[in-house]
Amino acid sequence: MVTEKDIEQFSEQCKKIFEQVSRDVIGQKEVVEGTIIAMIAGGNVLLEGVPGVGKTRLVRTLGRVFDLPFSRIQFTPDLMPADVTGTNIIVKDESGNSTFSFQPGPIFSNIILADEINRATPKTQSALLEAMQEHTVTVMGTSRKLNEPFFVLATQNPIEQDGTYPLPEAQMDRFMFKLLVPNPSLDELMAIVTMTQKTMEEVAECVCSGEELLKMRETANQIPVADEVLRYAMIMTSATHPDSECATVAAKKYVRVGASPRAGQALISAAKVMALIKGRFNVSYSDINELAYPVLRHRIKLNFEAIAERVSSDDVIRMIVEEVSKNPKYKK
Repeated sequence: MVTEKDIEQFSEQCKKIFEQVSRDVIGQKEVVEGTIIAMIAGGNVLLEGVPGVGKTRLVRTLGRVFDLPFSRIQFTPDLMPADVTGTNIIVKDESGNSTFSFQPGPIFSNIILADEINRATPKTQSALLEAMQEHTVTVMGTSRKLNEPFFVLATQNPIEQDGTYPLPEAQMDRFMFKLLVPNPSLDELMAIVTMTQKTMEEVAECVCSGEELLKMRETANQIPVADEVLRYAMIMTSATHPDSECATVAAKKYVRVGASPRAGQALISAAKVMALIKGRFNVSYSDINELAYPVLRHRIKLNFEAIAERVSSDDVIRMIVEEVSKNPKYKK
């Protein structure tokens, strides 16, 4: 059972984590908060932004703050699945006999930065699927467990589309959040340049170990969710389907395919963490509304009408959230 002391410790620990991350990452408050929520909840994150906005630096800093082994995989069109997962190589033992020995790939780490994931071919992208969902890697019929905690933090450039391979729906669905990394404001840009003129090195210190992170996840899992709030979150997910009984006007007009059940799971898991960060013992409707954007934006597929009218996924989610939150029948 979670006590008030547990909530205080959780909130205090998160405060320390945010303080250390802010020493290396200027601004990007929503992105930093979203990434840390997903890490505590046990989810993977897709960071989308133009080059140079600090995506890689954020992931490196998180590795320092949580004192976890960190691997960077630079995805390119010629990267092979074995370059990610590892492979069996032939070695000779003391007797001179040849045997197979498994050489683990960079995926055998705790934090994986999949840099420019949309540059690799679908075959290589799919090498991450099992690891992201099952936290295991199977090579030549042998499954190997990955160390816990395990996170995949992938980045992609939304502008340059030449020589890229969009992630398939099955893989997009395995990311708990899709976070949009914006360009810094003028003040933030000045602070970034001033900081990097002194040193390009990260200065964040470790304030949370992997074991402590797993304990925080365990604490978050024990947070109760009222039936009304749980129902509201599931309605929010179901409302993205144009043919659902809960379908909203926006979904019927702009959405071709709605979010999967994983979206509902992600909403609740992340909302529990958010409630604890804010020092609350319960999940609120506002938590669900706030988290709908990172959870749903990569899970809904827009139809031709949305594309023709230049309506984005976030625009559609905003319409769905407004309609669901203002309709009293959804909060019974």
